[in-house]
Amino acid sequence: MRLILVGQAAFAERVLDGLCARGHEVCAAYCPPEAPGGKPDPVKSRALALGIPVRQHASLKRPEVRREFEDLHADLAVLAYVTQIVPQRVFDVPRLGSICFHPSLLPQFRGGSAIPWQIIKGETRGGVTVFWVDPGIDSGPILLQKEAPIGADDTAGSLYFNTLFPVGVDAVLESVELIAAGNAPRLQQDESRATYDPLCRDEHARIDWSRPLPEVYNLVRGCDPQPGAFTFLAGDQLRLYDTRALLGEDSRPGVISEITGDGIVIGAAHGAIRVKRVRVGDKKVDAATFAAERGLQVGTQLG
Repeated sequence: MRLILVGQAAFAERVLDGLCARGHEVCAAYCPPEAPGGKPDPVKSRALALGIPVRQHASLKRPEVRREFEDLHADLAVLAYVTQIVPQRVFDVPRLGSICFHPSLLPQFRGGSAIPWQIIKGETRGGVTVFWVDPGIDSGPILLQKEAPIGADDTAGSLYFNTLFPVGVDAVLESVELIAAGNAPRLQQDESRATYDPLCRDEHARIDWSRPLPEVYNLVRGCDPQPGAFTFLAGDQLRLYDTRALLGEDSRPGVISEITGDGIVIGAAHGAIRVKRVRVGDKKVDAATFAAERGLQVGTQLG
């Protein structure tokens, strides 16, 4: 089939390689423009190496984007890890429409922060969905879904890179093959089961140490690596990374109970969390080193 690829980062790069390996003609690759002086997106670099034209627009809502899509005469557009809004006047242009990857089992966890919210809300099973794009937010008919486990210590980063990334690439490639063979389903989503969550930002990432340990740990895991769950230390936002829950620890919520080479231990209700890396400002640092530099001691109250 003749395809348009819309996406970015390593995920779209891997999808691009898979499409080409399966004999499809990728007639153009769309990715966001890089920041001034920034490195080219991996999908851009790979597409150019394969001789595939690359189009970069600050917004895909521009009129010229629709004209470009029309001139490409594509059978299908494949949206693989897309952060830009693709309007209907663009995604409807290819002969068979457009399909999109989403890192949850739709209709649950619609929205741009599906991975963090699954962890924050304590889910133990997740997966990926490839759906036909419609005007709603992640609401189009389902083409293919694949389930995957969410580990008890998974972070948003580890769940994506170790699990959903490879499962998702395979799902997208399998979906294209189903379409090429004329066997692709269009299963309407059950709106009675639909959930939507906002982008996970600082307004959601502040730690309440009085909450039960599982809730605190899920929040920290779900916000790792972005935006970074945080507490306060002398007025500074202290963000926590690379953590482990310690069940049954006898410690006071928000109080440092231990400082060792393995990190710092902070109490929560009915347990504690061991933290190996922290961030104040832009740079993540070793938690034990940070504690020494800031003069933290057992008994220091955070938050």
